[in-house]
Amino acid sequence: MTLAELFSSFRRPQSVRQALLWGVLTVVLIGFVAGLATVGYLLQDLPPITGLHEYQPSLVTRVYSADKQVIGQFFVERRILVPLEKIPRYLVNAVVAIEDSRFFEHRGLDFVGIARAAITNLVSGKIRQGASTITQQLARSLFLSPKRDYERKAKEALLALKMEQVLGKEQILELYLNQIYFGHGAYGVQSAAQTYFGKEVGQLTVAEAAYLAGLPKGPADYSPYYHPEASKKRQATVLRRMVEERFITTAEAETAMAEDVAFRRQTRDEPAPYFVEHVRQRLMATYGEAMVYKGGLQVYTTLSLPEQQVATTVLLEGLRQLDKRQGYRGPLRRGVSPDEFSAKLVGSGASADPPLRPGEIIEAVVSKVGKDGLTVLARGLTGRIAADDVMWARRRLKGPDPVKHVKDTGAKTPVELFKVGDVIEVSLKKMVGDVAQMTLEQTPLVEGAMLSLDPRTGAVRTMIGGYDFLRSEYNRATSARRQPGSAFKPMIYAAAINEGLSPGTPIVDSGVVYNENDPDLVWRPENYDQKFEGLITLRESLAQSRNAATVRLLEKIGINPVLDLAQNLGVTSPLASDLTLALGSSGVTLQELTAAYGTFFNQGIRLEPYTIESVLDSNGQVLEMHVPEPRSVMSKESAYLIANMMEDVIQRGTGQAAKG
Repeated sequence: MTLAELFSSFRRPQSVRQALLWGVLTVVLIGFVAGLATVGYLLQDLPPITGLHEYQPSLVTRVYSADKQVIGQFFVERRILVPLEKIPRYLVNAVVAIEDSRFFEHRGLDFVGIARAAITNLVSGKIRQGASTITQQLARSLFLSPKRDYERKAKEALLALKMEQVLGKEQILELYLNQIYFGHGAYGVQSAAQTYFGKEVGQLTVAEAAYLAGLPKGPADYSPYYHPEASKKRQATVLRRMVEERFITTAEAETAMAEDVAFRRQTRDEPAPYFVEHVRQRLMATYGEAMVYKGGLQVYTTLSLPEQQVATTVLLEGLRQLDKRQGYRGPLRRGVSPDEFSAKLVGSGASADPPLRPGEIIEAVVSKVGKDGLTVLARGLTGRIAADDVMWARRRLKGPDPVKHVKDTGAKTPVELFKVGDVIEVSLKKMVGDVAQMTLEQTPLVEGAMLSLDPRTGAVRTMIGGYDFLRSEYNRATSARRQPGSAFKPMIYAAAINEGLSPGTPIVDSGVVYNENDPDLVWRPENYDQKFEGLITLRESLAQSRNAATVRLLEKIGINPVLDLAQNLGVTSPLASDLTLALGSSGVTLQELTAAYGTFFNQGIRLEPYTIESVLDSNGQVLEMHVPEPRSVMSKESAYLIANMMEDVIQRGTGQAAKG
């Protein structure tokens, strides 16, 4: 073997090893450079986190009644900020135990957790365990979209690392506990505590804290309202993890598991939706959409919640009774199997609604008909409707006119009116054991409104703009111009008092004809009883609501004094400049009329009706405070006389029924 051959034999293997080495190094270098390039690209595209120290999330604007009860909320995300020191430590520990047990050990990424999750998922063959830290979850919630891909995951990791460099662990926890979603519209632990338990976060028990801590992983899946068993199991998992992490003892966990946790009943309606919407429109005009829906304003209003509840009950019942007198429109549907009806309730989720309240109208199916009444099925209840609560339906409405098209069927028993399978509307009277005593109802077609205010201040105490806000948001208390009829007469008599007449001034109540020579314009004012009283006093004329006498009075004093007084009393609706004004022919709003009456009972001093006492920002700084601006529009003497005459309407006149 020559020297060249020998050299070649040594050189060939060496070059192969070198080639392999250089190849590996090249691949590693390319991967490293690509990784750096990717990280550089992602870092350039990351949102800045410098503003985290001034964290200002979307907050809830809350509307309060006069007695400081929440009556409405405006929000994009229902969130109420709370500092970490006001959050019970066992709630913090519960969240850490179930979401990120190594939170206080890692710097944003939990590599031990990542390895453990990878092994678990590899063994099971599916993704059974995640490894996102609390910091990663916070980064995702604050800065990233919910889209799931590798780029978002990488950004999430980089953001978590950066956040851990600028924020302490306690700061991260405070942000997380105020930011994260807990289901049913609740963002943050304070809102969640109020939503699920009706209490402040600082009042939570360990058992309640465990329920809340288990929700962020799957707010819908672990909802105690829709999935109570899954929610209870999740609570047990949280308590077990708290024991394993030595946050609580086994005995404390067992006590928490045994606690009978009472969840706040979900309600479907607001106590004063028309009032709250009126306030919202006022706030929008003053502060704009962003401040109203994200600024966390605290709005204190004039509404009296107890008075509002009474007014609502009275108005709704009055509308229902009026609608019943106008005739029954018949069952909603016929021929529906009771089993089919119940199955549809379960499928729609209606069977999981809050317990039925007395007076609440719901649908029911007739399962049995007898001479003594009906048996119905409604929202998981068996109900009985006595014959006396059914027989008003013998009057059937056969057309659009409740006067001309009502027909008495002559039915003697419920058997003649209803059949099994009829779907009807009912309301609960009371529970007798497991049986609900109910009454036949129908949702009124007629609308109505109610408004009351304090005449001494102008503060609106109650406001109801219609039968059902969900059916119609139109506020008939503030926006609808309706002919007031005889309710406008006090304006005529007040103007007469201003013109120097007295309650004892005589006026003739007799027939009179206007425009007698024009068949198209002829007008003969008549009284409701078709009679005339002759010579009577102004006091008696108002008390007995005499139309003919009031028209003669307006003719005597002239129209302009009435128009001027109405304007001074705050009536801005256009009024007719003719004698029909005496009988309330011109449309006005309920608020205008109520405020005018209030002036009569406030010694002639007018105060503009208002609904907002004060508005505070999210830090408690006062943005506005109501300042009354009283204005005298008639003398104390005149105001006293007309108020006294109006009292006579109730005490001995046409309004005696109002005395109860």
